[in-house]
Amino acid sequence: MMLQNLEKYVVGMDLGGTKIAAALFDSMGTLLNRERMETAGAHTAKEVVQRMLAMIHTVSEGYPLSGVGLASPGAVNSRDGIVLHGTNLPEWENVPLKKWMEEDLGVEVQVVNDANAAAWGEYVRGAGKGSENMVYVTFSTGIGAGIVLDGKLLLGTSSFAGELGHNIIDPNGPECSCGNRGCWEMFASGTAIRDTALQFMQNRPSMISDLIESDTEAISAKHVFEAAKQGDPVAVEVIDRTIHYMALGIANAVHTFNPDRIVIGGGVSKVGNELFDALRARTEKLVMKPYRSTFDIVSAELKDDVGLIGAAALFHTF
Repeated sequence: MMLQNLEKYVVGMDLGGTKIAAALFDSMGTLLNRERMETAGAHTAKEVVQRMLAMIHTVSEGYPLSGVGLASPGAVNSRDGIVLHGTNLPEWENVPLKKWMEEDLGVEVQVVNDANAAAWGEYVRGAGKGSENMVYVTFSTGIGAGIVLDGKLLLGTSSFAGELGHNIIDPNGPECSCGNRGCWEMFASGTAIRDTALQFMQNRPSMISDLIESDTEAISAKHVFEAAKQGDPVAVEVIDRTIHYMALGIANAVHTFNPDRIVIGGGVSKVGNELFDALRARTEKLVMKPYRSTFDIVSAELKDDVGLIGAAALFHTF
């Protein structure tokens, strides 16, 4: 009698404003096939979904597919699989992704916000592996986050849990794109580093100008950290201020969730030990005494595949 193949294969998909990535994984987490496609040229949500479905059929051809995990930008109702608002995507309002895709594929589809997918990926396969309670924070253009408590991805009532970047830390601070003032990402994101540097450079000379060849549009967190390494006073002040606000937000997360590990991702995290050493020290000072030495702050490990892995891992913990 022929034995039935019990191996289960899942597709992880990472949807972005400019590209779609898809990958096929086996139950051990081995990446077997991958595809990438630009979203340019798609004018409606239906057109984007058709491209996604075509990619899934391509990467899974010849394999018995058991599920699809999808990481989407924007506000996502994970329980119903509806993207309420997708950032930088055409007509991406109240899109019933789960329903549309399950009708075509005939297998279960799970949809999560991209920050939650990244958090779950790091927890299952990356820097969060082995922890029980983990906070994932990505410092990039803005601040994204995801929370894992007692080994489970925290979604919240409306699947919106983890928007730490919009915690208000200064009600008199600068206006955020969300409409509030003083959100954490206005002080600690990569964009905040750039804006603070530009502000400080208005009346003071800085090595940053040389690094960007006086092109203020080109300035990034990387330039500011490079100038700070070389002792530039303006850059040192900007970085010290940024690390204080990064630590302030992390301390709030520590007091709220009591994690044993905080995983830091995003472009700012690539700076290296000079950031992490200072961030650890500052956070330790800001948390209450009982919380000290109860958590680690570490760099994310999975890089560009984190969304694919996290989405696929909604079905397998690998």
